[in-house]
Amino acid sequence: MTTLVTANLSLLSSAPNGIKKLRQLILTLAVQGRLVPQDQSEQPAAEFLVRIAAHKADAAARSRSRRPLEVPDPIEIAAAPYAPPGWIWTTFGNATVCRDGERIPVSQVDREQRKKLYDYYGASGVIDKIDGYLFDKPLLLIGEDGANLVNRSSPIAFIARGQYWVNNHAHVIDAATEGLLNYLELYINAIDLKPYVTGTAQPKMNQAKLNSIPLALPPEAEQLRIVAKVDELMALCDRLETEQAYAEAAHAKLVDALLASLTQARDAAGFRASWQQLAEHFHTLFTTEASVEALKQTIVHLAVMGKLVAPVSGESSASDFLAEIDVARAEYEATLGLRSRQRVEREVPMATPPYPAPIGWEWRNLGSLLLITGGVTLGRKLAEREVVSLPYLRVANVQRGFVVLDQVKEVEVPADEVEKYELAPGDLLTTEGGDWDKVGRTAIWRGEIAQCLHQNHVFRLRPYTETFSSRWVELYLNSRPARDYFAGSSKQTTNLASINMTQLRACAFPVPPLAEQQQIVAVADDLLERCDQLIASLGLACERHEHLASVLVEQAVA
Repeated sequence: MTTLVTANLSLLSSAPNGIKKLRQLILTLAVQGRLVPQDQSEQPAAEFLVRIAAHKADAAARSRSRRPLEVPDPIEIAAAPYAPPGWIWTTFGNATVCRDGERIPVSQVDREQRKKLYDYYGASGVIDKIDGYLFDKPLLLIGEDGANLVNRSSPIAFIARGQYWVNNHAHVIDAATEGLLNYLELYINAIDLKPYVTGTAQPKMNQAKLNSIPLALPPEAEQLRIVAKVDELMALCDRLETEQAYAEAAHAKLVDALLASLTQARDAAGFRASWQQLAEHFHTLFTTEASVEALKQTIVHLAVMGKLVAPVSGESSASDFLAEIDVARAEYEATLGLRSRQRVEREVPMATPPYPAPIGWEWRNLGSLLLITGGVTLGRKLAEREVVSLPYLRVANVQRGFVVLDQVKEVEVPADEVEKYELAPGDLLTTEGGDWDKVGRTAIWRGEIAQCLHQNHVFRLRPYTETFSSRWVELYLNSRPARDYFAGSSKQTTNLASINMTQLRACAFPVPPLAEQQQIVAVADDLLERCDQLIASLGLACERHEHLASVLVEQAVA
């Protein structure tokens, strides 16, 4: 490997996707003849190519495939680029024997009826086992079709060994020596194959295109040295990945432990000690987006537990504030003429609070503090009714702490029901469910779209008074205590979970004194904004790091 790369190995390996780029760099340098030195005393590749031609002719004569082995005519490489001393430019087809005619595809239905004894290969490797084999020697398999030809998420070329079966989605390549097969494997994985791929919906590299690929062929002895060096350096990459994964896991564990010490502190002295320990190592701990996101969750957790700010002097409890909400709620119900039985139905028993209320706080069930309603049902028959078509929000539009409006659909609703489902600025949206992360996701609606509705899988939560902070509700419902409640109360299947309106109304909700509530929200929002700024700066640093690593790679192969 070049001095430039080895001197900057740490920078390369720690960059985003750095080890993946390092692996590709190793392959590129290998097939350019820059990974190991050339030896002028070795038999040149031109003489080796003569032996390859004899091998191909003998293989064609002995072929027992359903079709004769293809032996393409030699192709001269026009305007061939520079090749190291002893190397020669030829084509892939001139240097190999294609055994595609011996492949036999077997349907999945047929394979299910057969014993699982031998590996069954497809375009990207072993995909099944089968009761027979077609090949019993090392051969190079190259993916013939599939998206992997373009996105290169896994190696295109790989060696198959032992006894095995190959279907018609992988080219089967034989060569004069196993050493040449190993070199061809890394060569194909090193180069860009897009010029030889046809089709977009279903990318394909047919046999003719494969045979036409220009091949920089080293002397036979140098091939062995190149493959050995690549194996050595790939093993180094493996170790770097293992060490990196171990370091990342240890880092995440340390961050979680220190953040947990904040939320588990029993008193103010314990909290201050934990915070001091965290502050001393802040720039060491919060170096990744994941660690900063964990810090954000802890800030929210501390906020809703009353640990972010000291109680506001002069405020004794939340009782006056709650009395104001109770009056507003009673007035609202009176305007609707609700009967006493309907009012009782709204009063569901409160779930068990997740932690003791701080001094001056009170626990209430969510349904007694906010008007919680369901949304419009899709697919209703609306014959002979006057309807209007309006935008509405789905579960996908409601994330934790924000709404996504790039894909908003419309729904037809009766004109006289628009007010029932229409959103107003300050309303909260809480998702009914889906996969685990979707249960109870809550965001504030700020009137981004005029006359917007919500569907029945998204609950609308509307404060009874303007003084009740929607942001405080959003913070709590997205916090760990609320998420634990939703997870424990939800209806669960294998991969899905959901809560109903009764469970949402029963959710225990902490109510601080009004001034303290406002102060907590202000401090929490300030800290969360600082976290977002830190994530943005980390992103810029990663981009610069990745750019610098890319420049180093470009210089190394120039």
